[in-house]
Amino acid sequence: MYDVVIIGAGVTGCAIARELSRYCLKTAVLEREEDVCCGTSKANSGIVHAGFDAKPGSWKAKMNVRGSRMMEDLSVKLDFPYKRNGSLVLCFAEKGRKKLQALLEQGQENGVEGLCILEREQVLEMEPAISGEVVCALYAPTGGIVCPFKMNIAMAENAAVNGVEFFFNEKVLQVEKQGDSFEIRTETGVYQARAVVNAAGVYADEFHNQVCGTKLRITARKGEYCLMDKKAGGLVAHTVFQMPTAMGKGVLVTPTVHGNLMVGPTAADILDKEGTDTTQEGLAEVLKKAALSVESLPKGQIITSFAGLRAHEDGDDFVLGETDVPGFFDAAGIESPGLSSAPAIGEWMAGRIVERLGTVPKKADFVETRRDIPAMAEMGQEEAAEMIARNPAYGAIVCRCEKVTEGEIVEAIHRPLGARSLDGVKRRTRAGMGRCQAGFCSTKVMEILERELGMKAEDVTKCGGGSRMIVGGGE
Repeated sequence: MYDVVIIGAGVTGCAIARELSRYCLKTAVLEREEDVCCGTSKANSGIVHAGFDAKPGSWKAKMNVRGSRMMEDLSVKLDFPYKRNGSLVLCFAEKGRKKLQALLEQGQENGVEGLCILEREQVLEMEPAISGEVVCALYAPTGGIVCPFKMNIAMAENAAVNGVEFFFNEKVLQVEKQGDSFEIRTETGVYQARAVVNAAGVYADEFHNQVCGTKLRITARKGEYCLMDKKAGGLVAHTVFQMPTAMGKGVLVTPTVHGNLMVGPTAADILDKEGTDTTQEGLAEVLKKAALSVESLPKGQIITSFAGLRAHEDGDDFVLGETDVPGFFDAAGIESPGLSSAPAIGEWMAGRIVERLGTVPKKADFVETRRDIPAMAEMGQEEAAEMIARNPAYGAIVCRCEKVTEGEIVEAIHRPLGARSLDGVKRRTRAGMGRCQAGFCSTKVMEILERELGMKAEDVTKCGGGSRMIVGGGE
């Protein structure tokens, strides 16, 4: 029997888990994939939105603004990359100025600080690569960028260190209320809990509808992206948006915290909740629309493309809090600005759950900070020499593109909730995220996984499940 079971180890579920780990509770996280950060949380824009484009009074507005304000302090405590680079919303016609002004006023009503409208000359001085067709732009200095993988993993690790139990490859099939508790049935067993948190992304409506009288409907909204090499990373310094539409914030052009340039996403509602394939048409749309903002996009610098699914709920807002079934809590419909909102959602949801469970004391020994894997590529010469002297594996480069060493990969494997696949190593160390996209380093990473985990070569996977890297064989 657990006090709380959380379904889903994405950024929302892990933010809630971390906040609950402050309390003397027995908490578990059930995740159907082999690692944290395997769904929407791994395939998004990595943007910390300022909070000007959400309807005043909505959950999106409240959680976005609060989450943005929390992000810098959280990034220091949990040691994940975050940068407040500011954002611009471009307007290309005088008739759009009124809409831009309304966006500014909406942001001010939401409590976003520092918003202002810049004229064409100011915009081009700030970002010379932006199209000369720009008329004006909304500037939001509190906008930022973050590494979504590192953020998700940091919160999960910190929750685990503070006693939260994580169960991977544990696909939830059914949730039922039984008296004062819940029975959560998975493919491998049964869990019981006094409270359940539904943070299951695009599948959150299924679990909600199993338990609750009021029904939810979540649509998978696919967004396709292109990622460009670090050679293109300096093309713009700010996150550059176009005027938002009913389908979202439109195609953006942004630097990443690691120095790449990213463009996207598209927005297409699909029936397949596993439909993360990219298409020729979708990627062409991304590049065409992004070129309206930045004409000189270096398309030859594209190193990869990917797609993610956003959990769009029919009411077009987050669905948060206790449902009509006492003890069953939703964190559903978490689409953009979900990443930005995650710290605030975790804080608010934990408070409501603790209220439901009664008097729950806080832990006297809660560990509030964690340190990330040391990145040799970011160290000075003296610091790197000291690290190598302590452990020579930190001097053996495995991923040449990102200059990731064997020591970093070994640490990624042996940390709390350590990597068990190539993608798990990649998200923790960036091995395989460079220009060659693991073309040279994957075999070496496989060897390290085999050695450190006592695995056979044919059992090493790209991302768990049946994604084995070596198949066939035999005589």
